[in-house]
Amino acid sequence: MEATEHDLERQVKEVRDAYNSGKTKEESWRRSQLKALLALLEEREDDIFEALKQDIGKHPAEAYRDEIGTLIKSVNYALGCLKQWMSWKKVTLPVVAFPSSAELVPEPLGLVLIISSWNFPFGLSLEPLIGAIAAGNGVVIKPSDLSPACSSVLANTIHTYLDSEAVKVIQGGPSVGDRLLQLKWDKILFTGSARVAKIVMAAAAKHLTPVILELGGKCPAVVDSISGSWDREVAVKRVVAGKFGTCAGQACIGIDYILGEKAFIPTLVEQIKVMIKKLFGENPKESNSISRIINKHHFLRLKALLDEPMVKASIVYGGSLDEDELFIEPTILVDPPLDATIMSEEIFGPLLPIITLEKIEDSIEFIKSRPKPLTIYAFTKNEELSRRLTYETSSGTLTFNDAIVQYAADTVPFGGTGESGFGRYHGKFSFDAFTHEKGVVRRSFLTDFWFRTPPWNDYKLQLLKSAYRFDYLNLLLITLGLKKRY
Repeated sequence: MEATEHDLERQVKEVRDAYNSGKTKEESWRRSQLKALLALLEEREDDIFEALKQDIGKHPAEAYRDEIGTLIKSVNYALGCLKQWMSWKKVTLPVVAFPSSAELVPEPLGLVLIISSWNFPFGLSLEPLIGAIAAGNGVVIKPSDLSPACSSVLANTIHTYLDSEAVKVIQGGPSVGDRLLQLKWDKILFTGSARVAKIVMAAAAKHLTPVILELGGKCPAVVDSISGSWDREVAVKRVVAGKFGTCAGQACIGIDYILGEKAFIPTLVEQIKVMIKKLFGENPKESNSISRIINKHHFLRLKALLDEPMVKASIVYGGSLDEDELFIEPTILVDPPLDATIMSEEIFGPLLPIITLEKIEDSIEFIKSRPKPLTIYAFTKNEELSRRLTYETSSGTLTFNDAIVQYAADTVPFGGTGESGFGRYHGKFSFDAFTHEKGVVRRSFLTDFWFRTPPWNDYKLQLLKSAYRFDYLNLLLITLGLKKRY
């Protein structure tokens, strides 16, 4: 049964009261909560595995790689860096403020709402939680109702490990999300579709609440005709694993389509076919290594992409579907119509279009002609192509010669640009995302530069110009009367 409006307000007020008590600002509280989260991940590993298997069909190895393992790494990183992140930073002030001092003081924003997605239900809920806790905030997590087993594990474990007054999980469908959005928050992080993101932004605007939006988009992979059989095999393996071996392509940073050179495409297609069989066997459905489609609605959405005129004719491998099992075979398409839905909307499934170009350098203009993606992948040994992709394209991240790996990095920000979202987190960037860096300035009563205040004259103007241009010698000479005034 979903929570009533009164119950939601009561729970959110409890988190706000816990934050206002000041306890979440203490370093000891932050450390204790991060350690508790670490204990949850380690002690409830089997529950997490089972929930991910039940909701999405993830194998435990994939679940550990993409969710539990990355989270454990992130918590340990935050624990090791927390004191440094929390420390005040001294900064300098202009000479006209002498004698003075100043610091930048990181302070928590207050009450944070995290709305996560179903495809990485633990990672997309707990990765931002790490930063929000490290920054000293009170937090409410609204997990997706499309992954009910995972949502239940979050709700039933977090309150037994973490401070149940300051960190809460509120379950429910869209109506609960809508009611939560009507309340006052100090920051909202939303992961999901652009359609829902517009609703989140509209609600946040009523309270002038800042938001982080992680939206995804059509992430291209530029695959060059790499020389060397070993390098080429590694590249193809990483493409196939990054597309089909990560939640069956249901990932915002997953490879959406490939751009390749016309002369190389036949070779690339054959090598991808071989690699699919190598990684997932002759019957991928029985391999236990490919996730299922999350629900029937998304299954039928993907089926409709393949059923469009001219799209089905472009299938060169795979294409089989099992609605009862919510399984779609890894499918390769070559040159589907560019105006087809499969090439205009994010696929979010195990369908891989390959678009042929006359020369690989044309990939730059192709990418630039479309909305900015969350990630661009490029598999190449061509330094000039790498340089041009870096300087001439725009995306949340740009990854060369691998896929997905950037998500696990604590030192690289995760976030989009343009239509793929805005704001960033992971590692220190998560701490910064939920922190206000307050400037604190201290001035002595000892002395004052008299030329800072009216009444004004040309002499004061000359002194101010010297002060703001850091021409200290000139300032001293004028003050001592050793240099002519105006």
